[in-house]
Amino acid sequence: MEDSCPTGSVGFSCQSMGRDSQGRGSCSLESEGAAVGGLLLLALTGHREPKRRRPEQGEAEEEGTTKRHRAEPGSRRVPTSRLALAYVVPCMDFYGICVKDSFLGEALGTQILVEVEALNRSGKFRDGQLVSQRTVPSCSIRGDQIAWVEGREPGCQAIGTLMARVDELILQCAGKLGGYDINGRTKAMVACYPGNGMGYVRHVDNPHGDGRCVTCIYYLNRQWDSKIHGGILQIYPEGRPVVASIEPIFDRLLIFWSDRRNPHEVKPAYATRYAITVWYFDAKERAEAKGRHQLASAQRGGPSHGTQANSPT
Repeated sequence: MEDSCPTGSVGFSCQSMGRDSQGRGSCSLESEGAAVGGLLLLALTGHREPKRRRPEQGEAEEEGTTKRHRAEPGSRRVPTSRLALAYVVPCMDFYGICVKDSFLGEALGTQILVEVEALNRSGKFRDGQLVSQRTVPSCSIRGDQIAWVEGREPGCQAIGTLMARVDELILQCAGKLGGYDINGRTKAMVACYPGNGMGYVRHVDNPHGDGRCVTCIYYLNRQWDSKIHGGILQIYPEGRPVVASIEPIFDRLLIFWSDRRNPHEVKPAYATRYAITVWYFDAKERAEAKGRHQLASAQRGGPSHGTQANSPT
């Protein structure tokens, strides 16, 4: 299914991607061994991940099927280029899905969460809408509330930094993500499931060639326990007899192909669940989509406005 957002939400050129307001381009990441390849394998296969180290005295060992990887004191930071080329690209080539925990770190992740919670309190969130199936109430398909953010608005500086860091990661994959020519992205869609048992039925982000090729989702939910809170994102990779069950835990970045290769759904959430999503465009497909839209608008005799689909996950 396709969804819509306000006109003008399209269009951040690659020239401005990958830099925050201070011009920094590097990403604060974990040690080289913490790229959570094992966690992705676990999500896809259901097999328990081997233990990497024994917990120190007084340190509780984490439980659950998806463990959070923590950077150890003094660990070496991975250059964004290495994370992109040695982990993201291979994961996308093989799985079509990539998971990176502790993407920004505690401090910046906390700042983003504070900004998102402030957006929620301010009343700027609106019910998510659908383009297709207009005769069906949106709330029967998706139960989220959303706000679109450029990253330059007052009170959204940390969200802007997140967008810059994801831009940098995607740009470092230059030309190696499925052969796409990525030349821009959407605004950030900040989504909140209010915890009333609503989710989002199985769908595809880009089923009709609107230009989106890569979906990136950043999660902000502390102490999330899917057994209690639900809210898991389940992806059904095309042609694979597996399901990827992704918990929306704090400071986790999820990347996957936006097209029909990755149908997915959000299971009912029973606690407030926050996520920030951006979609990256393939230049050729996006130009073709705009051309089709302009032609259809001209045939209808109406104004030609750029449109963009969205899908909170």
